[in-house]
Amino acid sequence: MIPLPPETPTATPGFRLWRGALAASAQAALVEAVMQGLEAAPLYRPVTPGGRPLSVKMSNFGPLGWVSDRAGYRYQPTHPETGRPWPSIPQALLELWRATVNWPDPPDACLVNLYRDTAKMGLHQDRDEADLKAPVLSVSLGDTAVFRIAGADGKTSTLKLESGDVCALAGPARLARHGVDRVLAGSSRLIPGGGRINLTLRRAR
Repeated sequence: MIPLPPETPTATPGFRLWRGALAASAQAALVEAVMQGLEAAPLYRPVTPGGRPLSVKMSNFGPLGWVSDRAGYRYQPTHPETGRPWPSIPQALLELWRATVNWPDPPDACLVNLYRDTAKMGLHQDRDEADLKAPVLSVSLGDTAVFRIAGADGKTSTLKLESGDVCALAGPARLARHGVDRVLAGSSRLIPGGGRINLTLRRAR
């Protein structure tokens, strides 16, 4: 079992946060594993169903991958550009899932988002999964992100997610609207070429 720091209290019930969950060595090892996976499943820039390009680049690991294109939002077993199956989810992420959310089923999808330059993510809900009670786990690597989340009253608040931080949307926060306002460029040297990689583990089936 991965040793975790104590949870950091948050103002949003169900939004769980472990600051500094991954030590520098674990972050570096995970980045190496991610980069190896991206050789088989290259990052690409998806578009919304309306045809607007997203500002982040994406890929996936696991049996299923989340994709967005003119046909809509969905999970599928193959990369939309190469047609090949997604690479396996790195073992370290599977162990992190067990150590944090402890859901009875393992994640079957890991979305990889790369934020560079002015990339951001608007407020949205994660609701394309079969079981909306299954938690969503997020791992931050690289540059610090300004993360925004809405409470039950609809009001939003922000906090900074730094490299090595891990957070989860669970229970009453599972369908909380959330997004990334901006990334603080140059706040980390972890990612080759700079930027922030966010890994989002979900149970899609």
